[in-house]
Amino acid sequence: MAKHYHVYAVGTAFVDIEMDVIDDDLKKIAISKGLMTYVNEERQEQLLYCLRHHLVHSNRTSSGSTTNTIIAIAQFGGQTFYSCQVGNDDNGRFYLKDLQTADVNYHIENHKDEGITGTYLVMVTPDAERTHCRFLGVNEIQSEYDIVPEVIAASDYVYFEAYMITSLSTFAAVIRLCEIAELNNVKIAMNFSDSDIIMTFHDRLFEILKKPIDLLFCNRNEAISWCQTDRIKIVINKLKRIARTFVITRGAEGALVYDGTQRAGDMFAGAFLFGITHGQDYLTAGNLASLAAATVVSNYGSRLSAEKQKQLLVQSNHLQQKT
Repeated sequence: MAKHYHVYAVGTAFVDIEMDVIDDDLKKIAISKGLMTYVNEERQEQLLYCLRHHLVHSNRTSSGSTTNTIIAIAQFGGQTFYSCQVGNDDNGRFYLKDLQTADVNYHIENHKDEGITGTYLVMVTPDAERTHCRFLGVNEIQSEYDIVPEVIAASDYVYFEAYMITSLSTFAAVIRLCEIAELNNVKIAMNFSDSDIIMTFHDRLFEILKKPIDLLFCNRNEAISWCQTDRIKIVINKLKRIARTFVITRGAEGALVYDGTQRAGDMFAGAFLFGITHGQDYLTAGNLASLAAATVVSNYGSRLSAEKQKQLLVQSNHLQQKT
């Protein structure tokens, strides 16, 4: 009997390389403080060479929004599978080890690419301001051929972020993912990712959402960007046309969950997907997700330890029994 998965996800793979620098370091490498800068391979090599003395004391973490979500599901106890691209290099091996530690399944062929693993250089100045340089690496060549149909067929949900539609090759991968899911009666979940993505790639999103998906995650600003209004009743009616169920996260105000059948948002999606694939109704899953997201906000970083997530699950179950 084939292994069953609660969630199959497709997304990017990055390794965060965080280091302490001073303002003069940023000036020397001509990087604007406090901003995100996209760099190519040549520029990436220049930066790493110039910062080589800081690299000795740097910290590495696997990253990416979908990575955070799929690890959150796995650490709650869900069975997960992730399709991504890493290079056959030290960062790629580091990234895959993180997936293994979290008990996330993946296909080993991804590790055979001779390109370079994508990275985020995170430079922190003494005033605690963070400056980012993003290198896509082999994420740029991810395509529909990286999708694993037999694993999708053995899953409850497929999940992806709207970031995946920004290149033609990854857009094709998302289209293929949805086609296979529909053919096998597997539910489709998506995260809007970012308001700029909605505005810039509206036509590609519309291509995916011309048939309603099963579950949509978004924050308030993303919902407004898609619906072009801040009137909540109109927002709900418009989102009902593209998703049978949707969750709008609203920061300190919690989340609005409609059942029609950075970052804390990653944890929210992971906890919510875990809940609904483990017998919880949408209200209970929403409560677990809100608890988990609030805990992430009060801690450093975008993820929690597996032990902490298990504690949250026990806490959530206890609160549910009281109601």
